Amino acid sequence: MSKPGIVREVDERTPPMVLFEGEGIRAERLPPGSRVVYPPTSLPGIQDVDAAIRHALLHPHGIEPLPELLVPGMRLSIVFDDVSLPLPSMCRADVRGRVIEQVLELAAQRGVEDIELIAANALHRKMTPAELKHVVGERVFRAFFPDRLRNHDAEDHDNLTHLGLTGAEEDVEINRRAAESDLLVYVNVNLIALNGGPKSVAVGLASYRSLRHHHNTHTLRHSRSFNDPANSALHHSFHRMHDVIGGHLKIFTVETTVNGDSFPSAMGFLSKHEWEWNLADKVGFLGVRHGIRAMPPTVRRHVLNAIKAPYGVTGVGTCTVSRSPRSMAKRTSAC
Repeated sequence: MSKPGIVREVDERTPPMVLFEGEGIRAERLPPGSRVVYPPTSLPGIQDVDAAIRHALLHPHGIEPLPELLVPGMRLSIVFDDVSLPLPSMCRADVRGRVIEQVLELAAQRGVEDIELIAANALHRKMTPAELKHVVGERVFRAFFPDRLRNHDAEDHDNLTHLGLTGAEEDVEINRRAAESDLLVYVNVNLIALNGGPKSVAVGLASYRSLRHHHNTHTLRHSRSFNDPANSALHHSFHRMHDVIGGHLKIFTVETTVNGDSFPSAMGFLSKHEWEWNLADKVGFLGVRHGIRAMPPTVRRHVLNAIKAPYGVTGVGTCTVSRSPRSMAKRTSAC
């Protein structure tokens, strides 16, 4: 069980608190009366992640089991969250790669050959070959890169398809390969309420022509809470766009969640309350702080970007938020 979060009110006996400063860390005594919010401890990860993935693919919500959707001669696109999730990056094996391997195994059993993998990077920078390999795994990377494993290009107009307008006159334009697929399997990682659901395809595979409608100051100003779906103008726009996308494309969404184990063992002190530090934690803090400060900026950035977090996978679920382009039968979301 996870321990609940706490709010610590600072007094004269409170030890220095760890604060992040750009790419470094420091410890400072805060003024008495300051309140420091600590999150709950991490939930334990699933013991058998591969079994959880198999169960999710075979027992989805609101759509047929994945094997029933796979038929010879179909065009299958497997899309996954880009390098922006999670941060820091996940230790091998990345849960997206584990899901993708099982989807590919099912596709092979059903005789599906026209398969492409796409990183849903929207207007983020493109993932490097090394980053793609880290996410999908060595075996999948060797089999698909570069011809059938690539980044989405939100500025490649020849490979974009305009699907229509929402009721709010918002353009919906997404990756052409995805739009012309018989089935799109989307594999994501959820960290906060902003992630997953309609956002995945409507943003990750969109062009600027679509993104401009909600990635703007107007959306920020008209959201009571940016990350709370019910009170977020951003989420409302995602849902309107996904209603349009769902009328053209069948989507099988694999939603995964990870816990808050964001730091490797060498930086484990960052996952503890400062008053719980032992001698090893204090030495570790001093070593990391002084080590980071002593590095040239380029070396420091390289070291920090190389950190991999030992996240535990806490859940795997599947659902659909789309309609079949052939039957046009309305489906409800269970995400």
